[in-house]
Amino acid sequence: MKHHRQHSYLIRTCVFLSMQTCALATVVAADAPGFGSQPTLPDPEKKKLLPTVNIAKAIGWAEGEKPVAADGLAVSAYADGLDHPRMLHVLPNGDVLVAESNAPAVHDAVGGIKRIKNWVESLVKGSAGANVKSADRITLLRGFDSQGKATTRTVFLEGLHSPFGMALVGEYLYVANTDAIMRYPYQRDQTQITAPGVKLVDLPAGKINHHWTKDLVASPDGLRLYVSVGSNSNVGENGIDKEKDRAAIHEIDIATGRMRVFASGLRNANGLAWQPQSGALWAAVNERDELGNDLVPDYMTSVTDGAFYGWPYSYFGQHVDVRMKPPRPDLVAKAIAPDYALGAHTASLGLTFYSAKMLPERYAGGAFIGQHGSWNRQPHSGYKVIFVPFANGKPTGMPQDVLTGFLTADGKAKGRPVGVAVDTAGAVLVADDVGNIIWRVTAR
Repeated sequence: MKHHRQHSYLIRTCVFLSMQTCALATVVAADAPGFGSQPTLPDPEKKKLLPTVNIAKAIGWAEGEKPVAADGLAVSAYADGLDHPRMLHVLPNGDVLVAESNAPAVHDAVGGIKRIKNWVESLVKGSAGANVKSADRITLLRGFDSQGKATTRTVFLEGLHSPFGMALVGEYLYVANTDAIMRYPYQRDQTQITAPGVKLVDLPAGKINHHWTKDLVASPDGLRLYVSVGSNSNVGENGIDKEKDRAAIHEIDIATGRMRVFASGLRNANGLAWQPQSGALWAAVNERDELGNDLVPDYMTSVTDGAFYGWPYSYFGQHVDVRMKPPRPDLVAKAIAPDYALGAHTASLGLTFYSAKMLPERYAGGAFIGQHGSWNRQPHSGYKVIFVPFANGKPTGMPQDVLTGFLTADGKAKGRPVGVAVDTAGAVLVADDVGNIIWRVTAR
């Protein structure tokens, strides 16, 4: 009878969620708890049957609308009418590659109460525009017309499997599908690849594949690839055996295909990038849910070889997550606190460092972060692009808003930022997977 009541409650909740109007959205202040190098962390809340749900319904941008740029900056649409653009990669000749992608068709195949819970989350994420069919392609954008839009737009590569990260090394383009890294021959200035790809390595995937996005970056010397693989659960609830080689960043030797875990305990790392001053690898990481509105902050951090960052046994260093049974005090003792908190549930996905000259000097050396936005926090968090200044290879000061206006006053989403990149002219590009637009941020 207890299980019956739980299922009945869940079904009623599904019906309610499909009809609800979202609460008024507010913007999280830059000095709020959960931001910075020394974030304030509240006590965790008691576990609930269902997570907090406050979905921002996707409505897209009206004709002529655009985000609000910070003082000294301007924003325009570089390309529109795309199909769920996620990550960006700028080629040496200035061409921009856009991965148009969403979750694979077979996804989160779990049973029982977990399956119903995932169904609830699927319904509300669908309201946010997150359940569209994956385009499974990469589009190439080139040049500018008088309106600032791309003059050339071609289907560069298709027939992929939920692609996300991309990296050009010499004469080969590497693409991180959800289940494998593929290699394709590339010649400068070509606008389409038709040659079949060659699999370099398999990546952890399978029927659950909870965090399906796999980001990718090449080492500066072009000898290695680094790929992120997210966890198969929120906090190990599908069994720790389902987490083999997940919640980690892997290193791959390009010449041999040999693959190893570079760093672990990273629940869902994305936005892999090299910090220009220190030369260190950094990542933006999405942390766990269901501990409260202000736990656990997403973060960005430098990533070192062999380091363990806590998931699922602890968060933000050695704060123990008591939901994990049996506990692992040995691993908690090893857990490294990340460098910089980016706010709870902000879904910080994109990360790029700025070493160009177009934008004002205050942006030199710092990090731009695309915050996709919360669906499980009251009030909303994220839904913007922020900037964190750096000095001597480390973050300094609080985040600054770069692009806002993605949410309406009544909490609907015109857009959701994902990947960020710097083009060869020095402008910052932002992929918006609800607006289906690539925004281009320039100096005013």
